[in-house]
Amino acid sequence: MDKCFNNPWISFRKPRQNARLRLFCLPYAGGGASIYRKWSSAVSPDIEVCPVQLPGREERIKEALFTRTDALIEALAEALAPYLDLPFAFFGHSMGALIAYETIHQLRRTRGLDPVHLLVSGRRAPHIPPDQNFSAELSDSEFLAKLHKLNGTPSQVLENRELMALLLPVMRADFKVNNFHTPLTRAPLDCPVTILGGLEDEEGSGARLEDWKDVTRGRSRLKMFPGDHFYINQHADELIAYVSNELRG
Repeated sequence: MDKCFNNPWISFRKPRQNARLRLFCLPYAGGGASIYRKWSSAVSPDIEVCPVQLPGREERIKEALFTRTDALIEALAEALAPYLDLPFAFFGHSMGALIAYETIHQLRRTRGLDPVHLLVSGRRAPHIPPDQNFSAELSDSEFLAKLHKLNGTPSQVLENRELMALLLPVMRADFKVNNFHTPLTRAPLDCPVTILGGLEDEEGSGARLEDWKDVTRGRSRLKMFPGDHFYINQHADELIAYVSNELRG
């Protein structure tokens, strides 16, 4: 039996017997592992995609949400242990980019392991303070207005009171995770870092993204796609093809 079969932290994984690499994919705030569901069948056949399912969403909806970055990172790094028998890489979008980066450093500290590649998307570098925080303490109406502006949640969802009653606690918890993070200067990575973003994304413009190059001694490369902060949904096929090509190197 697959030793990773019953791990609730990984969903929609399709084990590949001849995989040379595992790619852990981290979601944006409020997102679940299902946003990466199609990646498994679209990437190169020698890459095993492992979408990370954080507590409190989708099939883990009844589990307690994390509101602190450090606690989440410790739990996630421990949960990934069974998957680290192969070379591994991380992809993270927005909040997922921060979680990916911090999990890598946790794995370096606790297991002496390094990824072969880090791909980050739609978020400023972790050592750069934010211009302003998207506060989790806003009123429901103010919070929903912010979500509308980000353009990542369909209007029919935002306007559905029953759905938003389920989603708002998740979104608020995730923004607490995002805001709790203290920008730190860490020892540079040795792996390549690929930096991705949407050309119309005010939150993650190319100028804000470029500082990710400072987190590694290895190669860094910036690639911008058409679209806004959620270009990863709008241009998924193009993005997946680019990620596959980056991981071949």
